[in-house]
Amino acid sequence: MAELIASWPAPLLYGLGAVWAVLVIATGVVTVLAHRGAANGAELVARTKTWWWIVAPISAALLLGATVTAVLFALVSFLALREYLSIIPVRQVDRTAILLAYLAIPLQYWFVYDDWYGMFSIFIPVYATAAIAFRLVLAGEAKGFIRSAGTLQWGLFLTVYNLSHVAFLMQLDMAVPLPAGGAGLLLFILVIVSLNDVAQYFWGKLFGRRAIVPKVSPKKTMEGFVGGVATSMVVAALLAPWLTPFGLIEAAAVGAFLAFLGFVGDVTVSAVKRDLGIKDSGSILPGHGGILDRLDSLVFAAPVFLHYVRYFYGA
Repeated sequence: MAELIASWPAPLLYGLGAVWAVLVIATGVVTVLAHRGAANGAELVARTKTWWWIVAPISAALLLGATVTAVLFALVSFLALREYLSIIPVRQVDRTAILLAYLAIPLQYWFVYDDWYGMFSIFIPVYATAAIAFRLVLAGEAKGFIRSAGTLQWGLFLTVYNLSHVAFLMQLDMAVPLPAGGAGLLLFILVIVSLNDVAQYFWGKLFGRRAIVPKVSPKKTMEGFVGGVATSMVVAALLAPWLTPFGLIEAAAVGAFLAFLGFVGDVTVSAVKRDLGIKDSGSILPGHGGILDRLDSLVFAAPVFLHYVRYFYGA
C-alpha cells in the first residue's frame, strides 16, 4: 500500500483535491440556498448529494489504477446498457441477441485491461455487430429486423464502446511524459465535460434567450452553449500543465471541442428520450435522472479525445 501511495503523482492529487474542494464549497452554497427557500432548492440538494456518490468511486479508481478503473467503467456500461434497453421497445425474439450485447461488455473491457488497442478498437464495430445481426437473422423473424438491429447495435456503441474509451485513457502508451499519467488525462476530460454541463446550465439560466434545438432540448440556448464553451476553454488551459501534454492554446482548443462534443452527446440522448416521450432515462441518480442522463456528454467526447491524444502524443 505504501508503494501505491508513493506512486501517486502530485498533480493528480492536486487535481482531485481541487475537485473535492469545489464539491465541498458547492455543497455548502446549495445547503444555504435550500434553507433560504431558493427555487429548485430540493433539486439542487439532490444533485449535489449525487455528485458525492459519483466523485468518490471515480477518485478511488484513479488512485488505485487502470484495473480498478476498467472494472468501474465496465459496471457503468452494464448499468447504462440495462437502462437503455429498459426504455427502448424490443421484440421477444431479441432476447438472445440482447444477451450477446451484455456479453460484449466484459470482453470489451478485457481488451481495455489487457491494453490490446487493436481488438479494443474493432471488437464491437466488427465482431459484436456481426454476431448480433446474425443472431437476429437466426431468430427467423424479419418483421422489425432493422429496428431491432439498429436499436441493439446503436445502444452497444453508445453505452459500451464509446464509454470504454474513457477507461482506455489509463492504458495509453505515450511518447511524451504525462504530468499525472493516464489518470490525469481521464480526470481532465471528466472535469471539462462535467463542468461544461454545469456552465451551460448556469449561463443559460442567466442569459439564455435563443434555443438551439427547441424541438429536441428547448432549455439548451445559444448563450448557454457559448458560455459553456468559453468556461471549458479557460479551465482546460488552467488544468493542462498539471494533467496533460498540451500547451495553453492547444488546451483551450481541446476544451472548446470537448464542450462542443459534450453538447452533441447531450442533445443526442435528449432526442432519444424525446422520441420515446420520456423526461429522464432512469431514476438511479437523484436530481440527475438515469445513468445516460449523466453520461450523455461523454459518449462522443471520450472516443475523439482518446484518438486525438493517441495520434499526436502516443508511442
